[in-house]
Amino acid sequence: MIDSFYSPSVKLDHLRCGPLGSHIDGFANLLSDQGYATQTGRQKIRLMSDLSAWLGQRPLGIKDLDEEQIDGFLKRQKKQGLFHRGDRGTLAQLLHHLRQTGIIPSPCKLVSDNPMDRIARDYAHFLSHQRGLSQVTINNYLPTAQRFLEARFGAGKVCLDELRVGDITDFIVHDSSTFCPRRVQLTTTVLRSIFGFLTHEGKIATNLAASVPTVANWRLSELPQFLEPTQIQKLLSSCNQNSPNGRRDYAVLLLLARLGLRAGEVVHLTLENINWAAGEVLIRGKSAREDRLPLLPEVGQALADYLKKDRPACSCRRVFIRTQAPRRGFSGSSAICCILRRALARAHLHPPHKGAHLLRRSLATKMLRGGASLTQIGEVLRHQLAQTTEIYAKVDLVALRALAQPWPGGVR
Repeated sequence: MIDSFYSPSVKLDHLRCGPLGSHIDGFANLLSDQGYATQTGRQKIRLMSDLSAWLGQRPLGIKDLDEEQIDGFLKRQKKQGLFHRGDRGTLAQLLHHLRQTGIIPSPCKLVSDNPMDRIARDYAHFLSHQRGLSQVTINNYLPTAQRFLEARFGAGKVCLDELRVGDITDFIVHDSSTFCPRRVQLTTTVLRSIFGFLTHEGKIATNLAASVPTVANWRLSELPQFLEPTQIQKLLSSCNQNSPNGRRDYAVLLLLARLGLRAGEVVHLTLENINWAAGEVLIRGKSAREDRLPLLPEVGQALADYLKKDRPACSCRRVFIRTQAPRRGFSGSSAICCILRRALARAHLHPPHKGAHLLRRSLATKMLRGGASLTQIGEVLRHQLAQTTEIYAKVDLVALRALAQPWPGGVR
């Protein structure tokens, strides 16, 4: 309630004027739940009150409040020198709250009849319902598919029957000069996928997927990047376990280093996924796959410490919550990668690759050196294909040395 930001002795009648006055307490409750500091909460509440007063001066009801009215109010604020950084974000937050609670209607979604948008919608539906891909994967595929169609047809008429092999090679050559090989590999994957979709829907007569060239970036051409066990320990020790952020980061890094989780799996871990009685954690991975992993004592203790001492109280069910308002789960995998990069810098470790997969590969390498088979490593890392685990065979240099042939003309 609004009492979270104002003492009971403060008169608040002036804040409750206008059509939004009766809803200020609900907005204040949201701000309190999301962990905003007292001063920030007051600023947001005053802005809502000013908007309410502005609406009251016009022949508009609360149901008329939308982005257009917000723009008009902010223009008035700028003219009077009352505009502050963050005001637009606060009012967008207010609009979302009012729509979620049914106080004002949600905007009608206009379905574009543009041929390019129509293809994108149908392709997204195909990926979801026919291929069973996750929304994250679909979000990765769609921009590349749209870029290809826009590069070929621009603002002109979309004639899919006019697609030729040359269009494919031109697009890939352009991407090759802009992106890294791994990124261009995604481009070729998306092109094969969309040509399969267009053929399935009868929009093109010939499936051009076979005409998409492969990218010279062989999967087993390099050794996997990893950290030695002593470096992993140094990395973990860099977290200040006397601070809330340090305990949170320590728990995150342990999930990566001891269980081999992917960054996205850590982000989407919820309180319900941890079964303390059974000592296991439910992981929702790629393609809606679910796996149960043992909750190692070291990992479980770090999670318990964070949850009991440091996790902010909020309605979000994610395990890991932002320390700054609004209190909610991390926005994506990049937040986990940032935690790792900061820890690497503190530990004075400078590996070529600093993504979250570095700790996953380090776990696999440690297991291999400890005598685990590639099959066992694949089971722990939850690889769907055995070929994915094959690269770790190159890490076992002792076994590979026995297979090496003498160099012609060298010393016997």
